[in-house]
Amino acid sequence: MELELREVTKKFGDKVALDRFSFTFRTGIYGILGANGAGKSTMMNLITDNLRRDGGSITYDGVEIKKLGADFRRVLGYMTQQQGLYEGMTAESFLVYMARLKEIPRKAVPGEIRRVLEMSNLADVSHKKVGEFSGGMKQRVLLAQALLGDPRVMILDEPTAGLDPKERARLRDHIYRRAQDRIVLLATHIVSDIEAIADCILLMKEGRLLRAGTAAQLIASLPADWKPVLHAPSLEDVYLYYLGDDSHE
Repeated sequence: MELELREVTKKFGDKVALDRFSFTFRTGIYGILGANGAGKSTMMNLITDNLRRDGGSITYDGVEIKKLGADFRRVLGYMTQQQGLYEGMTAESFLVYMARLKEIPRKAVPGEIRRVLEMSNLADVSHKKVGEFSGGMKQRVLLAQALLGDPRVMILDEPTAGLDPKERARLRDHIYRRAQDRIVLLATHIVSDIEAIADCILLMKEGRLLRAGTAAQLIASLPADWKPVLHAPSLEDVYLYYLGDDSHE
């Protein structure tokens, strides 16, 4: 299983949002780390075909996703950054609605809804309206809809945005436990969200890929004369060095 981006470019007027981005994703969790405006969401919207790219190719197992069309959408699960929920719906009715949009066969919908509700620890509150949920529970509803159809590629855009530390930790745990044998892209600007669960971390700035590697590899890349003296270097130090206002590209 392989998702490859090659020389992918996206412009909004004179602004280059993604600049000849190339990377090959295989099974595992990939943390996409960068400040707001780094190009994380643009890249994900290009993969989900919500935006039209200006150059480059995106292939899944060697086939251009535009050629795959609906076949690629069936293996894709997308959790958006915004909590775009119909708050008057119950969790179950919202998931039924999303299952229909994903064209899951009608006979399979009830079992599929039960499966994702249980996976997201929402089965006991499935009859309650989403508007009554906490921020963390709403995010779990969004994660549940991304799991509909058992997708092989999961795109998670700022999944913990706006959550308190406890809810962030809970959602990270849900993502980690549901990510096995999948390609998972988790975009964030919160270092702690990916340090513990990502198999590989991509550093993005101004639409470009600066570096990629494990947390240990990125920490080891820090120059000796920059590493902090009061504590062991961490991924947060990597973020500050490569992506901060006074970064060293």
